[in-house]
Amino acid sequence: MKATVNPVDQHVVTLTIEVPAAEVDKGIKQAVKRIANQVNIPGFRKGHAPRRVLEMNFGKEAILEEAFDVLASQNYSAALRENDIVPVSDPETERVQFEEGKDLIFKVTVTKRPEVNLGDYKGLEATKQDATVTDEQIEEQLNNIREQQAKMVVAEEGATIQKDDFAVIDFAGSVDGKPFDGGEGKSYPLQIGSGSFIPGFEDQLIGAKAGDDVTVKVTFPEDYFVAELAGKEAEFKTHIHDIKRKELPELNDEFAKEASSYETIEELKNDLRAKMEEEASRRAIDTYNADLIQAAVKNATVDIPEVMINDRVEQMIQELAMNMEGRGLKLDDYLKFSNKTIEDLRTEYKDSAAENVRADLVGADPKEVWDIIAKEGRVAMLAGSVARKKAARFIIDNAKGAEAAE
Repeated sequence: MKATVNPVDQHVVTLTIEVPAAEVDKGIKQAVKRIANQVNIPGFRKGHAPRRVLEMNFGKEAILEEAFDVLASQNYSAALRENDIVPVSDPETERVQFEEGKDLIFKVTVTKRPEVNLGDYKGLEATKQDATVTDEQIEEQLNNIREQQAKMVVAEEGATIQKDDFAVIDFAGSVDGKPFDGGEGKSYPLQIGSGSFIPGFEDQLIGAKAGDDVTVKVTFPEDYFVAELAGKEAEFKTHIHDIKRKELPELNDEFAKEASSYETIEELKNDLRAKMEEEASRRAIDTYNADLIQAAVKNATVDIPEVMINDRVEQMIQELAMNMEGRGLKLDDYLKFSNKTIEDLRTEYKDSAAENVRADLVGADPKEVWDIIAKEGRVAMLAGSVARKKAARFIIDNAKGAEAAE
């Protein structure tokens, strides 16, 4: 195999790859074997149908197409290794010559990983965060646990709705005297002050009692996600069934037994402190390390190909979509609610995507990861994963006043 590299521009190269006729013949035989193993031909065991029979059933072109795929894949990978090129885009392939008994010639155009010019990356400085856990933080965590252990109880007779109460309500909304979709609910537990309903709705229930009927008048926000309702005045006929309140347990030994595996409240506090100190220490180290890496990234210069930034943007959008799905939402619904288009999102993500790519590029050494790359076929991802960790470790260990932050 012979490969000639011709630059198209600063980032894009075209590889002209020539494969000897003898290797082409081997590729064709390999293609015949692969097709024979994939199909069932009457009268032949799977994998044993001869080439002439396969050509009769599928045509000669099918075998040559398979052969080209085999030969192009093998020799393209070899050409990349030979020329120390790490591609960051999908290849565009052009056949120049492909005939049985002749040399195969094809061209591949690809965007290559850019060169990184490192600035200062030794003796960098970063501020270490204070990992102290205060008594107030311990109390806050205990109160969170109390909230989780709280019981909902019906308020005493004659009680009026206050902030943080749960009002169990029926409601029916109308605009210009006509009901609208989604404007009705039965026995809905609304927490007063949660902001889960239209602004102003919850405040108008404060002071009401169980059994009361309240007419709530509100105006939908101008940016409301249902365009037909945006900016409209609405009226909700509301009936209050019950008022429920949280009953928090006392912070005593009995609470510790119910909420944990400990016998006393002091034991629970000590455990919380130990865990919170460990977490605070880990966050402090992570922040310190991240600041050192960011300093090295800022000191480096690299001209990033647009395709790398665009790919990272798409990756970020896919991650957002997955997060939305995890919460039972769709990306389209999020865009509609946020009054954005997918292009708005791409523009919004572009700067942070560029910074992420810059961080990935600083320190990546393709020669160290080619063996892994060849096995997995994931050049960009694996080069970044392995080499980025090695580069990060080097930068952290060589920071000014480094104390081997593990």
